[in-house]
Amino acid sequence: MIQTVRKDIHNSDIPLLCQSCEARHQGICGSLTPEQLVAVSKSTRRVRRAPGEELMADAEPIASFANVLRGVVKLTKVLEDGRQQVVGLQFAPDLLGRPFATESRVSAEAASEVDLCLIPKPVLESMLTESAPLERRVMLQALRELDEARDWMVTLGRKSAAERVASFLYLIATHIDPTDEGEVTTFDLPLSRADIGDFLGLTIETVSRQMTRLKADGIIEIQNYRHVTVPDLARLRLRCG
Repeated sequence: MIQTVRKDIHNSDIPLLCQSCEARHQGICGSLTPEQLVAVSKSTRRVRRAPGEELMADAEPIASFANVLRGVVKLTKVLEDGRQQVVGLQFAPDLLGRPFATESRVSAEAASEVDLCLIPKPVLESMLTESAPLERRVMLQALRELDEARDWMVTLGRKSAAERVASFLYLIATHIDPTDEGEVTTFDLPLSRADIGDFLGLTIETVSRQMTRLKADGIIEIQNYRHVTVPDLARLRLRCG
């Protein structure tokens, strides 16, 4: 009797490094076949960047893109007089960079320690033209980021200071670790109070005051100024307005 062995496309014939990547199935690589993963892995490399390290400068020619494997990336725009505005955050398994653009439109900085998988620009753009599933995955991320940007416009334009701070904490709690399925969520704030205020259009004092109020109400717990525990995400979500 001849037995037919069925290969698991998620684990067979793909690089070991990709097999151990927790962000792979949810990120752009989840749309690639084992053969495509083998091909792209020959050109990629993993790097770790420290908090505060620049990953990409505004108006800089694009040489590569990056899959965010772990940590938080801060996206900013800087005015000519030096004023800075945080315009977005990226988490695993987001793709950092804008395909088919000649230069970046924002500055990117490691808000926390981050692990990245760097992909040369020609390699990714070539695969995008050849793989409809990959093209669809990148388009879906772009549309999700557009929806999130619109939601954040509502947050900044209509929500109170208390609702803005709660919305920021909820954003971090639900995005910082895509593999965390526990009932209690814990994380280290990836931004300083000043950056949080910049992101939310609030003063540092207002941010601190609203976080103290959330702590007093039992919505969050804070240790060592930056380590946050959310016992019940549903209660935090109610504070988001």
